[in-house]
Amino acid sequence: MLNVITLKPMPTKIYSKAKILIVEEQPLAQSYMKQSLERLGFQQLRFADHAKSAKEQCLSEEFDLIVCSFNLSKQQDGYQLYEELRVKRLIKNSTGFIFISAETTGSLVHSVLELQPDDFLVKPFTVQELKVRIERVLKRKHDLQTIYTLIDDGNDPKAITYIDTILNKENNSYSPILLRLKGDALLRLNSKQEAKDFFKSVLNIQKFAWAKVGLVEALIANNEHILAQRMLKTMLERQETRLVALDLLGQLEIKLNQFELAQEFLSQAVKIAPRNISRQKSLSNVSLINHDYETNYLTQKDIASYAKYSIHDHPSIYLNAARAGIDFALTTDQTDQIQRISRQTNQYINDLKKLFPNSSNQAQIDVLNARLHYLKDEHQKAKKLIEQLDDDDVIIGSVDSALDKAKAFHELGFHQKAQTLFTQIINHCEQHPNQEDITYLRYIQQQQSERRDIKIGPKELNNHAVNQFNRGQLNTALEAFTQAFRVMPRNPSIALNLLQCLLDSNKQLGRSFNLELAKKCYALLSKTQLPAEQMQRLDKILDIAKEMKLELETDTKSQK
Repeated sequence: MLNVITLKPMPTKIYSKAKILIVEEQPLAQSYMKQSLERLGFQQLRFADHAKSAKEQCLSEEFDLIVCSFNLSKQQDGYQLYEELRVKRLIKNSTGFIFISAETTGSLVHSVLELQPDDFLVKPFTVQELKVRIERVLKRKHDLQTIYTLIDDGNDPKAITYIDTILNKENNSYSPILLRLKGDALLRLNSKQEAKDFFKSVLNIQKFAWAKVGLVEALIANNEHILAQRMLKTMLERQETRLVALDLLGQLEIKLNQFELAQEFLSQAVKIAPRNISRQKSLSNVSLINHDYETNYLTQKDIASYAKYSIHDHPSIYLNAARAGIDFALTTDQTDQIQRISRQTNQYINDLKKLFPNSSNQAQIDVLNARLHYLKDEHQKAKKLIEQLDDDDVIIGSVDSALDKAKAFHELGFHQKAQTLFTQIINHCEQHPNQEDITYLRYIQQQQSERRDIKIGPKELNNHAVNQFNRGQLNTALEAFTQAFRVMPRNPSIALNLLQCLLDSNKQLGRSFNLELAKKCYALLSKTQLPAEQMQRLDKILDIAKEMKLELETDTKSQK
């Protein structure tokens, strides 16, 4: 509850005419805000008790300030509302935005701060605190309105000129804000060298965190990767820059094709602020390249959860979550896990039908159902379903959909159709380049190559390898396990089987020992909590390796 105290009204010159929108669903809190603001001298107040009403009012009116409760419960919450208002440009840069929230969990605070609202006010707060925050935001927006208008109009060069004019005046209290606005404009203009020199000059005056971030972005754009990495490593050590440093390191490692490192950094960033859908998608893409289908599945589940009701909500969100589930289920040998994933996949399909009752999604759902049949070893049902689909259309409407179809073709034995479709997808991506999809294109190319070399699906591949091993056909088994480990490098059962097969083929057949491959197997097994039976097998294998004077354990530990 806010404390009632007597305050002097704000100066009428700027504030009495300010149009303010209060987005608050609690009637008591809304009433109290109304009384408080009116007592402070505000006359033009509008109210919305849910996000839809707020968006409708922003379409018809321009507000000087929006004070929004984060914890809205009717579909969109405050985070999703603000993100949509910004993306759809329903509010301008000259409109102030203040979040209020009783919740202060780390993930919420970090997620909100990434959106860069003008302020974040924690409940309960006093009317004095409310007055100070509103007064500060409104004054800044009023005084810098010309600059914000130029930025809204996309006229960054003129905005920079205007900023320089103001900065040349003495005793400017807005200098830090103006410097940041200038730096952002230089980055938008892709003025790499000028931006780099500018941020360096700012840091020589004061070590602003935003200036460090800006300098790193300029260095990355200028391909000065080593210096950027060095700066980012130091930024990891400070709480206020750790999140952005992890994010930028992830993006930089993607640029350098260091996908394992990129996944490590992006995973840490996602844990800190999980609501950034763009970062979640980047994590999904690198996890696919790394054959980490579990992380991809968990990430796509998070995307489906956080995207619901947001500007990102789309049929593809539910389809991709279902696809990720099938990809993961096909690479695990845990029966209960497969059943659980299959149920969740069906739930995503049902959610899709309910939320987006559009027949245009049916072909994509049919492909998913065909892959689910394949997962359950119902191959005839799967083939019958996939054969009904029109595969003559070479126009790629959705890359995700086409890729899923290519996987289904391959899994069901239609290898030529699969390879033809992979080629069409790659050609489409190359003809319609998108910077954000470069990593995904790399994954598609990887899939085509692997599925060209390996004709059977991952499930049959592992079963085939086990059968050959049990029959004593070590050469065939070794080749099959090696292929299985190539497409499922995070499956500990396959790693254990391959490691044993490597040793047995060396001892019994005298084959040269692939130490590098053995180390990769052990690297996975050493960080996995294995069932008792598998742990006993691994101990025996390690004893044999010691007899052969193979330093698997020591080498692996030294690499960590």
